Amino acid sequence: MNLSDFDYELPEASIAQKPCEQRDGSRLMVIDRASGRVEHRHFYDLPSYLRAGDVLVFNDSRVIPARLFGEKQGTGAKIELLLIHPLSGHEISDLEWLVLAKPARRLKVGDRVAIAPGFSAVITAKHDDGSLDAVFETELGMLADLHSNGTMPLPPYIKRTAEAADSERYQTVYASDPGSVAAPTAGLHFTPDILQQCSARGVQLAKLTLHVGLGTFRAVQESQIEQHQMHEEWYRVGQGTAVAINAAKQEGRRVICVGTTSVRSLESAAQAASGTGSKGRATGIVRPGWQKTDIFIYPGYQFKITDAMITNFHLPKSTLLMLVSAFYDREKILSAYSQAVTEGYRFFSYGDAMLIL
Repeated sequence: MNLSDFDYELPEASIAQKPCEQRDGSRLMVIDRASGRVEHRHFYDLPSYLRAGDVLVFNDSRVIPARLFGEKQGTGAKIELLLIHPLSGHEISDLEWLVLAKPARRLKVGDRVAIAPGFSAVITAKHDDGSLDAVFETELGMLADLHSNGTMPLPPYIKRTAEAADSERYQTVYASDPGSVAAPTAGLHFTPDILQQCSARGVQLAKLTLHVGLGTFRAVQESQIEQHQMHEEWYRVGQGTAVAINAAKQEGRRVICVGTTSVRSLESAAQAASGTGSKGRATGIVRPGWQKTDIFIYPGYQFKITDAMITNFHLPKSTLLMLVSAFYDREKILSAYSQAVTEGYRFFSYGDAMLIL
């Protein structure tokens, strides 16, 4: 498929620069795939679309203050570093990380970037895609120095610097496992009250963890999307979540994923359980544990686990837009996006939501 097939026009004014005043006050577009019906509601209406026996699956990854500012030792050149993931996998306390740098051209292997007293990074490798390997030197410990010296990594389409309020609003209310460099944004709309209402309706709440990295937000460069290679990300499905998902699938109950990261995790877990690659057949059963995935979901993919999803409105030509197009229909999704622009919906990370049933 052509990358241009996933392009659309979006006025800059439609890109949300700040979150909605109340989390659950965001608008909610509801799409019924069977009938094609589109409704315009608010996120606080979500529980009315759920039913007893549904399993609602959340990504509980917590965003870390992954943006660091420092100076190149010897020249004083200003350097910005964005942490992507630990080289060893998912242990945030590790000192070896994959990073992006701005400007990367100023750095070579062996250079040291001083961030704060007792906290610096040494470049150990440069990669063809522009990323770098870095070893951090820290007296306090990696997580402590990140919280002391890092800032929240707001996406580049948010044209302002991170504020104190972003430390709370660019996290889900259920975030617990630190490791993401971008928020699983579909979950930003949930409040403790909405979660309680879902439970009261007999909806089972289940959590998994996918630490959001380059695999989620790296832009597609290839004109033919099938040639795009996703970066690997780590995800974990706990024992309780695996049991809940497997029982729901066996009993014909709905599994509703909150966000594309939950979708990618469960679809990857189904493949891992069946021992197939992304183009093979899977059993629809997931297994627990930490695993890594480079799954790329685009139209033609056959979903094994996901019966419905909650998601935000995604960037043109993005792998996330391709995923939701695979779940419904590319032309119908783009039509819904056009309608959302006309109706004044807010787009991207701090924007409004969509429920696809």
